[in-house]
Amino acid sequence: MADQGTMTDLVRGFLLTYFMPESCYDEFFLALNFLHLPCLKIVLSKVLGMFIILGSVLVKLPQILKLVGAQSAEGLSFNTVLLELFAITGTVAYSIANEFPFSAWGETLFLMLQTVVIGFLVQHYRGRSIAGLVFLVVHFGLLALLLSPVTPMSVVTCMQFFIMPAVTIGRLIQARSNYQNGHTGQLSAISVFLLFAGSLARIFTSIQETGDTLMALTYVISSASNGILLLQVLYYWNCSPEHKNKKKRE
Repeated sequence: MADQGTMTDLVRGFLLTYFMPESCYDEFFLALNFLHLPCLKIVLSKVLGMFIILGSVLVKLPQILKLVGAQSAEGLSFNTVLLELFAITGTVAYSIANEFPFSAWGETLFLMLQTVVIGFLVQHYRGRSIAGLVFLVVHFGLLALLLSPVTPMSVVTCMQFFIMPAVTIGRLIQARSNYQNGHTGQLSAISVFLLFAGSLARIFTSIQETGDTLMALTYVISSASNGILLLQVLYYWNCSPEHKNKKKRE
């Protein structure tokens, strides 16, 4: 009986820590009201958030592997990488400053690290490895400054506001590059799809967990922008750089 009580306490502690407030635990497990809508929305948001965070650890790995495998960054715009990194870093700083729960923004931390790696690889495979190293140092230096008490909250909020145009412009630059090239180069279809699905799910979790309109609107814009790239990936599916060059030779 003691072991059973200990196990119950462990399960209860786990659920209260990661998935629901105590009031919802009482609704589900004491009142047996499993159809309590407000609590169902909270649990759904927490579960989605956890899956998004777990998925984010690998979301850009296909893109990194594709770059390393091809030893080329053809088709990828470094300006797009910079604007995306600005957006992701801004979200990390804004979320930490507002003390939002990690489940509401945690994936951006992993996306930021992977985007930094992609930025370095783009520079490296274009013969600018030193510039790539400078890029790494500057980014992490600015991140440390943003997270320090020296930076006022107004600056972080302003940065979050500019994320929406940054995301849109960055995606449009990449979309324009794809259109001009007639292919999507080393752009990973898997990474683009996962980014689209993740940003779409984040609209709901942002509204549910933070109640922050600016945060939710950022993900709406991000979903639309990622959707454009996803459509291009599907449209240019069989148009690789090699295939295009072969057609030109013919």
